[in-house]
Amino acid sequence: MGKAEVVSAAAVCAAAVLVVRHLMKNSGKWGQVLRIVKEFDKQCGTPIEKLRQIGDAMEVEMHAGLASEGASKLKMLISFVDNLPTGDEKGLFYALDLGGTNFRALRVHLGGKEKGVVNIESEEVSIPPHLMTSSSNELFDFIATSLAKFICSEPEEFHPPPGRRRELGFTFSFPVNQTSIASGTLLKWTKGFHIDDVVGEDVVKALTKSMEKIGLDMRVAALINDTVGTLARARFSDQDVIAGVILGTGTNAAYVERAQAIPKWQGHLPKSGEMVINMEWGNFRSSYLPVTEYDHALDLESLNRGEQMFEKIISGMYLGDIVRRVLLKLAEEADFFGDTVPTKLRIPFILRTPDMSAMHHDTSSDLKVVGNKLRDILEIYNTSLKVRKIVVELCDIVATRGARLAAAGILGILKKIGRDTVKVGEKQRSAIALDGGLFEHYTKFRTCLESTLKELLEDDAAETICIRQSNDGSGIGAALLAASHSNYLGVEES
Repeated sequence: MGKAEVVSAAAVCAAAVLVVRHLMKNSGKWGQVLRIVKEFDKQCGTPIEKLRQIGDAMEVEMHAGLASEGASKLKMLISFVDNLPTGDEKGLFYALDLGGTNFRALRVHLGGKEKGVVNIESEEVSIPPHLMTSSSNELFDFIATSLAKFICSEPEEFHPPPGRRRELGFTFSFPVNQTSIASGTLLKWTKGFHIDDVVGEDVVKALTKSMEKIGLDMRVAALINDTVGTLARARFSDQDVIAGVILGTGTNAAYVERAQAIPKWQGHLPKSGEMVINMEWGNFRSSYLPVTEYDHALDLESLNRGEQMFEKIISGMYLGDIVRRVLLKLAEEADFFGDTVPTKLRIPFILRTPDMSAMHHDTSSDLKVVGNKLRDILEIYNTSLKVRKIVVELCDIVATRGARLAAAGILGILKKIGRDTVKVGEKQRSAIALDGGLFEHYTKFRTCLESTLKELLEDDAAETICIRQSNDGSGIGAALLAASHSNYLGVEES
């Protein structure tokens, strides 16, 4: 063999060794990918027994929260809603939905059992940024003036008869200490608002003062939050609705409790014998919750560290970011997207839950939607099919855990009010009203929640429980609660 041939053979051998090493390295890295995913799947596990334990823990916390203030992570707030819509409500009622940088004014025409919700008219108004940090007078004057303009546009036939005032349901989606059906003091502002002179003050009084200033003759009949509104919206057309759950950007639940089962209630027992409780269940904590290293890291970096743990593992604000965090670990520790970690993958909340849902629902043979999302959002190009399959698997793990935990929370409510079992000789039906983009648009999340709830209940009980969608509790629900708490109940419509 000549010298040149020896050199050539050596080069071939060296190249072969490099190829083998590269394959071994890649094989090792892929094994690491699979190990990380398998471990994550295990940590997120929600076997049925664990879900039952979580349901039991939810029930225990509900009892504690009803017994006394501060006794539970669940606030179990008394809503003062003791009359839910019966379906008989008729007439024109109004709603004001203030939950962020916009607010909505609504006019809802109710036609009783025969006609239901006859007509809805609404107008959305943007709040000028300077009013979000000015004074309470300026903010509420602007809202009252906008409300008056909305009402001025209505035809004369909508005007109330002499001696009768228009009635309004006010959805105020900020932390409030409710003191009656139509009063509550603001605890703190969120969502970019910062107006010190209204903190600790009654927000209904502030709005009423601004309405009186411009001669708008309107009474706030009910101050509510959107979860209570969701329950009311569904109850108008279905008297078997016993709870409302929101699964959207955030999550919360409200349900109908027997007034006698609320030890911390100090007032006279309402004639209805019922009281709607706003659970604020996003803050639920339990040692049974399957919380992973990624959830802990997300919590540590959040503005409300140590709070809202239940919300952080089941709601739309966070699901996409949990997937991003796992992908980042795969990129850092197993070269999942190649030798360098994609820069965009380090940006919190860049991967939104609607994008996660789109990838999770991708049915194309080459998972084209997944590839496009990785490219367009994270600037990750030319991903292989097996990489895309892992991404879909992560979406499935995160969504499944969230949906099954939401079902366990609903089980806790059913247990608390004795609707998780069927008593001999009783025919009962219990409807749970759900609202929120996560439930409405994330199909696999919704179907998983529904099938898990059936799995958690005995067959005979499962047949008595139904889940129904209830849209716009913060708008229509508020108007309905104004109707059910009207000063003119029993007065015939003219």
